[in-house]
Amino acid sequence: MQWTTRVNEAYRTLRSPVQRAKYLLEMNGVDVAFETNTQMPPEFLGRQMELREALAEAREAAVLDRLRDEVRAQAGALERSIGELIDERRDPAAAAGEVRKLMFLHKLAEEIERGYEEIE
Repeated sequence: MQWTTRVNEAYRTLRSPVQRAKYLLEMNGVDVAFETNTQMPPEFLGRQMELREALAEAREAAVLDRLRDEVRAQAGALERSIGELIDERRDPAAAAGEVRKLMFLHKLAEEIERGYEEIE
């Protein structure tokens, strides 16, 4: 039973881009400090505020579709950047900031999915 639990935990870690990146950074000695380091670039935070305002005002699926597509595109770009920083540039410390941004986007994506439920 213990091995099954460990395998399931490993699967969940590898399946989630955020958890996978966090694990890789920890393996490279980088503490991502999700809970204590909330410093983000102002332009990123500004765009996040705009997206959240648009989500709060969304009343139809087409608006949510547009928001979801934008968030997915941003998340994909961040995932590629994180991969490059970790694998090619060997700069896990720089990747930590990108992982924090990715966490913001994943949370926003979850909120968008809840938005579909609210408009139905």
